[in-house]
Amino acid sequence: MTNEEQKIPKWFLGLAIFLVIWNFMGVAAFFQHILISEEALQALPQNERELYGNYPAWTKVAFALAVLGGLAGSISFLLKKKIAKPLFLFSLIGIILQMGHSLFIAKATDVYGPGAAVMPVMVTLIGIFSLWLANHFIAKNWIS
Repeated sequence: MTNEEQKIPKWFLGLAIFLVIWNFMGVAAFFQHILISEEALQALPQNERELYGNYPAWTKVAFALAVLGGLAGSISFLLKKKIAKPLFLFSLIGIILQMGHSLFIAKATDVYGPGAAVMPVMVTLIGIFSLWLANHFIAKNWIS
């Protein structure tokens, strides 16, 4: 173990594992969203079906960018690779595009109520935090 590796705090691994799990759940949500069966879609209330049908294809691309970039970035943390920074940047761009559309264009809060803003805000904050962490870890030479 090098001297620089010894400087890495113990919480680094726990945080990296948390981010892998968090982003893996995002990937699972993505596949659940794009692979929804017609039967499951028809079981939704009318207003939810209409909202679901009003998402353009580019929002699915943004969703994929968000979750796959986040998962790859968090795995990069585990591997102590600074490629995490651009991966988290791509993820954050995807998050902003997808969540911005959901909240401000599709107006998901009109269908689900004000509580529908909680998850987009939380996801955006974690995306910003992940990118900040990548910058911080690089500055500390914890990832290279």
